[in-house]
Amino acid sequence: MVVKTMLIGIVSFLVGAALTFVIKGRVNSRRAEEAEEEAEKIIRDARLRSENLLMEANVEAKDRLIKMKSEFDAETNETRMELKALDKRFNQKSEKLDRRQDQVEKLEKELAQREKQIDRDSEKLSESQVEYDGLISEQKRELEKISGMTSEEAKGLLLTAMENDARHDGAKLIKRITSEARESADKEAKKIIATAIQRYAGDFVAERTVSVVPLPNDEMKGRIIGREGRNIRALEAATGIDLIIDDTPEAVILSGFNPVRREVARLSLAKLISDGRIHPARIEEVVKTVEKEVDQTIKEAGDQAAFDLGVHGICNELIAILGRLKFRTSYAQNVLQHSVEVGFLCGVMAAELGLNVKLAKRMGLLHDIGKAVDHEVEGPHATIGANLAKKFGENPKIVQGIAAHHEDVAPESVYDLLVQAADSLSGARPGARKELLENYVKRLDDLEKIANSYKGVANSYAIQAGRELRVIVEGDVVRDEDAVVMSLDIAKQIEESLTFPGQIRVTVIRETRAVGYANK
Repeated sequence: MVVKTMLIGIVSFLVGAALTFVIKGRVNSRRAEEAEEEAEKIIRDARLRSENLLMEANVEAKDRLIKMKSEFDAETNETRMELKALDKRFNQKSEKLDRRQDQVEKLEKELAQREKQIDRDSEKLSESQVEYDGLISEQKRELEKISGMTSEEAKGLLLTAMENDARHDGAKLIKRITSEARESADKEAKKIIATAIQRYAGDFVAERTVSVVPLPNDEMKGRIIGREGRNIRALEAATGIDLIIDDTPEAVILSGFNPVRREVARLSLAKLISDGRIHPARIEEVVKTVEKEVDQTIKEAGDQAAFDLGVHGICNELIAILGRLKFRTSYAQNVLQHSVEVGFLCGVMAAELGLNVKLAKRMGLLHDIGKAVDHEVEGPHATIGANLAKKFGENPKIVQGIAAHHEDVAPESVYDLLVQAADSLSGARPGARKELLENYVKRLDDLEKIANSYKGVANSYAIQAGRELRVIVEGDVVRDEDAVVMSLDIAKQIEESLTFPGQIRVTVIRETRAVGYANK
């Protein structure tokens, strides 16, 4: 700025001088004087402007200097505070390390003392072991002299006698406990077994509780997760279903016990992937739309099932619950299709017996209605279904038939028995639950082979589509107590050797026949 100001002054001065020279050479003296005065005025103005510019430049330079000094002081103070904080943290960590070092030294001293004590105890134990071994050897020699048998022979004889006594006593104890348990806890056992088999069969949990959604590419996984996981959290909150995004290529797994919610989540995710817009607001919008579509699908499925069977007058709420069975499976068999099939079978058998066909069909259609909500309500599905039917005003005979189709309550009419028979026919026939005929026949053959491998078995028969194994034993070879043990042993071997759904009942049958002849 100073150099610029000086240049301006010099230029102004030269311009003034030039003007003065020209004016003096070309005009008269008066005009020359006026020009000279004008030039002097211009020079004065130029000098004055130069001085002002110089002053402004000095002031600006001082301001910038003051500002830079302030900034430097602020940075210095901040650095000084950081260094003080670091120094404080370093001192604290140093103190902690010192305390830990003291603790380690103390523990090392205690450990050394314990090691010395263990060494002393070990020496005493070795001495005692040597003395004990000597006494045992001496006792063995004395016993062998007295008994006239070696120690190995005596041990084998004793173990054999103890094993026989233990098996005999164990068989009697098992028989007594089984009888007492059957008398006192039969109802509770049925409830527990039904709940465990129908709702939580371990080998089939994955099949019944997960759905897989294919992805166009693995990049879509990142978009589904969203920034800091906001998209996946929004989808899980809106549907109530867990999303599992792992190393599975081009697929997302949906996990949940509610099949309807799982279907809503599957359709919603498929729509979001197809649309491409994935964010929390869009997720909530799509889920609400899909829920309406699924509700409509459920209503239509229930109406269609009732129409196919010719069953009319069912409450709309109960129809909606019935339609939810479309998304429920039992060992890969669709429960709604199974219910329709049971309804047809009940109707056919009722017609053959001259009974009320419509009542039988209605009972068969609604017999598994409890499975639509058994993940929300505690208890066996037969009891849940009976309560639902009663709530929505169904005939008491239908309520009883639903409750009794798995013998949670005792059958009271022929309709109850028809529902049981139709349910067994639909679920147990080969292929109904995705089982090939060859595998089905092989499983029955394997069951009979396992039973026939036991000593004293005369014949064995796999019945009830492999759900029960009846074993007939020879009465003069197998005692009553042994029959109890044999049933448990066969059941255990079946569990270890075969893979099967549900449970298999093993029944060992023993009879004694006395034959006499009268001759004349």
